[in-house]
Amino acid sequence: MRSSAITKDALMQEYELVPHPDTPPAKVEAVRVRIVVREGALLLTFIVHGNDHVALPDWATSTRRDDLWKTTCGEMFLGLPGSEVYVEFNYSPSTQWAAYRFDAHRAGGRDLPLSTPPLVDRGDDTSDYLVEVEQPLSDLPGEPFDLGLTAVIEETDGTKSYWALAHAPGPPDFHNRDCFIATLPAPERP
Repeated sequence: MRSSAITKDALMQEYELVPHPDTPPAKVEAVRVRIVVREGALLLTFIVHGNDHVALPDWATSTRRDDLWKTTCGEMFLGLPGSEVYVEFNYSPSTQWAAYRFDAHRAGGRDLPLSTPPLVDRGDDTSDYLVEVEQPLSDLPGEPFDLGLTAVIEETDGTKSYWALAHAPGPPDFHNRDCFIATLPAPERP
């Protein structure tokens, strides 16, 4: 079942993520992702209820970095309908980010070159949001996408939970296209 699509007429859509049944959270109550579509960019806000229990990585220079998924981070997957090709974006509260292109499920993975990197910011201790992102769309094809939104949440007690719009059977696997249940319209060009 597909969740609602973000339409070009809609300014905002909010999605509730669900934890994988094999990795329940200890104290985090909910994770939501708000997406605002605007000309040339997506604005994503990863919102965590129970944010004061989240283990946050140290602030760092906002640069590309691998292995962000090993601790708290938000992720976005965009797949081309009718194709096995997809891209993955990782956004850390450290303000570091990553972008990859895959030819098929976990196959042919490589860095996705970006002419303009995302702008990543972290909430403070009093905010509900974990990370805010402005993701330019200039390096993506002008086609609609199957959308997967996910988060890895590590809590201060060491508990890790894996959140997504939907989960495929088996262990957590955000790369499984069964997790890409929303639709993002073709990006408008500036």
